[in-house]
Amino acid sequence: MLRYWRQAGLAPLALLSFGGQAQDTQLVTELPEMVVQSRRFEEQRNRIAPSLGASTTTIDRAAIERLPQGAAASLNLVLLQAPGVAGDAQGDIHVRGDHRNLQYRVNGVIIPEAISGFAQLFDARGLRSVSLITGALPAQFGYRTAGIIDLQLRSGAQEPGGTAGVYGGSFGTIQPSASYGSTIGPFEYYLTGSFTRNDRGFENPTASYTARNNSTEQLRGLASLGYVLDDRTRLAFIGGTSQSRFQIPAVPGVPASVTAFGRSDVDSAGLRSRQWQRGTFGVLALQHARDAVDMQVSVFARQTSVNYLPDLLGELLVNGAAAETRKDNLSVGVQADAAWRAAERHTFRFGLFASTDSTRTGITTAALPLDGLGNAIDDTRLIRDRSRINQQLYSIYAQDEWRIAERLTLNYGARFDIVQGPANGSQFSPRVNLVWRPTDTTTFAIGYARYFTPPPAELLARPDLNLYGGTTAAPAVPRIGPVLPERSHYFNVGVRQRVGDNLTLGAEAYFRQSRNLQDLGQFGQAYIFSPYNYERGRIYGVELTANYRVARWLLYGNVAYGRAEGRNPNSNQYLLDAADFTYARDRYVRLDHLQTVTASAGGSYQVWEGGNLGGTLVYASGLRKSLANSSHVTPYLTANLSLSQEFELPRAGRWTARVDLLNIGDRVHQLRDGTGLGVSASQYGMRRAVFLGLSRAI
Repeated sequence: MLRYWRQAGLAPLALLSFGGQAQDTQLVTELPEMVVQSRRFEEQRNRIAPSLGASTTTIDRAAIERLPQGAAASLNLVLLQAPGVAGDAQGDIHVRGDHRNLQYRVNGVIIPEAISGFAQLFDARGLRSVSLITGALPAQFGYRTAGIIDLQLRSGAQEPGGTAGVYGGSFGTIQPSASYGSTIGPFEYYLTGSFTRNDRGFENPTASYTARNNSTEQLRGLASLGYVLDDRTRLAFIGGTSQSRFQIPAVPGVPASVTAFGRSDVDSAGLRSRQWQRGTFGVLALQHARDAVDMQVSVFARQTSVNYLPDLLGELLVNGAAAETRKDNLSVGVQADAAWRAAERHTFRFGLFASTDSTRTGITTAALPLDGLGNAIDDTRLIRDRSRINQQLYSIYAQDEWRIAERLTLNYGARFDIVQGPANGSQFSPRVNLVWRPTDTTTFAIGYARYFTPPPAELLARPDLNLYGGTTAAPAVPRIGPVLPERSHYFNVGVRQRVGDNLTLGAEAYFRQSRNLQDLGQFGQAYIFSPYNYERGRIYGVELTANYRVARWLLYGNVAYGRAEGRNPNSNQYLLDAADFTYARDRYVRLDHLQTVTASAGGSYQVWEGGNLGGTLVYASGLRKSLANSSHVTPYLTANLSLSQEFELPRAGRWTARVDLLNIGDRVHQLRDGTGLGVSASQYGMRRAVFLGLSRAI
């Protein structure tokens, strides 16, 4: 079913759920003791960090299965159906006008983002649900605040069994996968794994259907384990890994810009650059509940790396420089959270967080020296640049959920954050949310949050600019400074209205004013983002949502308008083009990831028993391009369809077959054109594609 409210309307929610309750009831019958324990610990964990007053959109397991691609869909494609989420290349998403700045939580534990983005570490196969939490966040949420992506993993106790299958189709795609969960006494587990191979590793730089040198191989695995120590205590371990290899396609027809090794001719489309992306994380969590107190203490570690190998001669001829880039990051930390129901009307929550990051960057650049007139000399030099950056984060928070009256709740608190690293800083951040339900069908929420956003440690680097002076690799703006923590004021107001029994409408507005606004850009050939600041920033927008359910139909839609601007780049200026930098120093410019209007819609129809027809629409007004992001690429609308059927074969078990048709109109749509502040590559979205899947329950 489709609902909008959770916990008596205290948290605005868009929950897509299809028949989940009936399935849960069946599992309780089969495994009553383990299921009851598993659910109890899950409920206790969820009480520790609720999103009271914030805006929450949740897509549950059944809804994921009915989206195009189902369990084979990547995490970013699932999240594109949430309000205010804009898609970008490399699986990136932008929430409410921000570039990344997303916090990922797995069963309530913060997992630092990988260098290549968290979407590369995770797919939908092991998820029980995924929630996007935005707005004025309560005090327990810090550091990454554009959106909280809360991932709840599948449980071997509540969902015993699994599937094995294969999925594939266009672009030479083949994806075998398997998942299985069960219990052994007090021990439960759920394991998933998949291997993907296709000829569309990165976005095509041209409008053609396929691109040369664009294959990828990706291996992913996830393990979720739990052990019940006693009726009050549970120990859990979560671990995951992603190992990926990519070829990187190049734009054809680009002439050589220099002469190197005696050559000045090149087939730019034949460049054979490659990139490896690896990531592994692990979490050990101890959960305990006693009387009116629920608590969880966790330790985590995450290692991630990216290695870019250029086509040395080809990139040197086309770009005047070619750089092999290696970046490694290790993050370890501890997190503790607790909730104390001190009185009938008061629930206190408090906790702490500490982490340390170590990031190593190694760049070996082939470049040419310049003569007195600035012309390149055919005498290739190798420039070796190494740096290491350490950064520590510390925080504490406390808050009170005060139920002032039956229909009025105030959630107020504060947190104190410290960052130590290339740029030190700290901040005391008050938070407050007021939620009022004047009627059973109407909910108002208004909130304020002071945010403190430290630099993304996994992306930091400290190059020695003197090494590149007098060469074709010299920066146009020879200025460098540490990336600064962002400080912002955030205001949010929202309303939800249920109309009759089938329709729910929602509207929200937000405004954020920032000092040292953080942004990211891809500079150079490697698919690695680099952070920088604007001295001032402002982001604001409006989101409208609608959900309708009747009989076998489920329909939803949302549209968002947003504006994101920054003024005066004041860190890592060496990354920028001279014209962009000069233009942005004295005026507000649009951020490169801004998409003024974003909309998505979808639906599902139960055609017959076991058969479901689903579809989604995505509209984008276009990301930014041209000088200082003064324009945008052409708007586009794409549509996707999906048909799935469950069936049983005699003595062969239960099967599911599906067919997915993506971009059914074969709309040629450009994501980036390679121009703009923070943009260096042309990228097009996927053309029409057909995928088939067959899986068997095990």
